[in-house]
Amino acid sequence: MTSGPDGVLFSRDHLWVRITDGTARVGLTDFAQETLGDIVDISVPEANYRVTAGQACGDIESTKSVNDLVAPVSGVVTAINTDLDERPELVNTDPYGGGWLIDVRLGPDAGTADLLSAADYAQLIGR
Repeated sequence: MTSGPDGVLFSRDHLWVRITDGTARVGLTDFAQETLGDIVDISVPEANYRVTAGQACGDIESTKSVNDLVAPVSGVVTAINTDLDERPELVNTDPYGGGWLIDVRLGPDAGTADLLSAADYAQLIGR
């Protein structure tokens, strides 16, 4: 799967966003996890941390490289996926489900206008 499930938007930095009732669930796209290879460690901000769209908010380490996670939206982190502490490979095996990274309560300047549709993201990645 390269485009993602219904109701998901995408950042140019290869994160997906699913918005429900003013909260954005954020994860790494299937394309990104394929490109990175086996994920071995993930660092995300703690709950109550304010993230800003377009700025680094953590990193993801694979067997190939370490890359910044760039916040796709602005707001306050309300939850982190603690399952990834013991099982970072969930990002590889279930990127749009159990491999989610953080939930963000969106602020008034959430930055959602810069997110891409599935079709636009597919074009970005050449698929």
